[in-house]
Amino acid sequence: MQPVIRLSRSRGFTLLELLLVMLLLGLLYGLAAPMLGAGSTGLDMKAASRQLAAGLRKARGVAVAERREAVLTLDVEGRTFSLTGDPKTYSLPKQLELALFTAQSELVREKTGGIRFFPDGTSTGGRVTISAGESKQLVDVDWVTGRVTIQ
Repeated sequence: MQPVIRLSRSRGFTLLELLLVMLLLGLLYGLAAPMLGAGSTGLDMKAASRQLAAGLRKARGVAVAERREAVLTLDVEGRTFSLTGDPKTYSLPKQLELALFTAQSELVREKTGGIRFFPDGTSTGGRVTISAGESKQLVDVDWVTGRVTIQ
């Protein structure tokens, strides 16, 4: 009796399966690339709103701790802000648009104004809108409590 030789089929992928996977990867890349490009602006916007909120919270903390008024001054056109008693000027990304809503008494120039914090924690209140295209983030300061929130 002769031994039976069995040929096993090697298991692998067919050309059709490989082409289908390549097509799906191409579609995913085509959809993800524009989102990732817009995502960097979205990330810049979130980072800028957090940086601005941190500056506002620092100004409030200084006002309460040192029992004196402290102001965060925002230059909308130059996209910079500074704090009372801090020689450093903080920059925000140039591709973002800023808008400041504050008390009339806190406007320094047409495109520059501030939000003032008092020793008891209250403030003049206000809102900074940070936008990039259609998306935007709001940094609010409550005038009664001085609480800073990002929306």
